[in-house]
Amino acid sequence: MDKIKEAIENFSFAPGRLEPVKCGMGFYIFVDYAHTEDALRNTLQSLRSLSLKRIITVFGCGGERDTLKRPKMGKVASELSDFVIITNDNPRSENPEDIIKDITAGIKKDNYSVIYNRKEAIKSALTMSKQGDIVLVAGKGHEKYQILKNKVVRFDDREEIARCLKSMN
Repeated sequence: MDKIKEAIENFSFAPGRLEPVKCGMGFYIFVDYAHTEDALRNTLQSLRSLSLKRIITVFGCGGERDTLKRPKMGKVASELSDFVIITNDNPRSENPEDIIKDITAGIKKDNYSVIYNRKEAIKSALTMSKQGDIVLVAGKGHEKYQILKNKVVRFDDREEIARCLKSMN
């Protein structure tokens, strides 16, 4: 735990890039833009070096974009996380069920759940977290919106995390 605290206190973060979110509940939360297989792998490997406890990852893949990366990202998330919650990112006009089906095709372990609503997915991850765990909310990073069909709606992972934490206190 001291290792994590020291690393966070002595590092400057770019918005949405392995950005810590203050929690005060005994576990750690990071938001990262990781939206490729390599970026997700690098982020999870960095977090794994900080903790011997669980890593809980919340992520999804954008719709109408590179479909081939989806199973690869699912595989990486499942292999490098203790538990994964797969959710919507920016599905755009693509059916979210199709996106998630692509992601889960790469997962060989039974260490994930699917929660389409991103707010609920974040809430679930925070609720299941225990002392020393790390929660990674990946894929949107600094973005302050979500694209659902033809609508752009305000959505900021960091703000949603803060709302969830407030309701948990």
